Amino acid sequence: MKQSFVYILKCSNTSYYTGVTSTLTSRIFKHNTGFYPDCYTFNKRPLELVFYCEFTDINLAIETEKQIKKWSRAKKEALINGDFDKLVNLAKKKF
Repeated sequence: MKQSFVYILKCSNTSYYTGVTSTLTSRIFKHNTGFYPDCYTFNKRPLELVFYCEFTDINLAIETEKQIKKWSRAKKEALINGDFDKLVNLAKKKF
């Protein structure tokens, strides 16, 4: 099965960019060299790869990418830092 990756880049303005690819090294290189001029990251270089995970099912990778994109900054940082216990509490809504 073909590998897919979900990745998070930290941009020079400290924002995060989440993406999905089947060629992680190549994609990061393209982001950092400005290969995608219309991409969110183009004017936010240099970029740092701060998280990635591997998938064997591209559909699951895409679903995970979409889920992470909806997360708060705090929840993304918990994932990046490996604070998996915090993810549950950060998912709770405050009313």
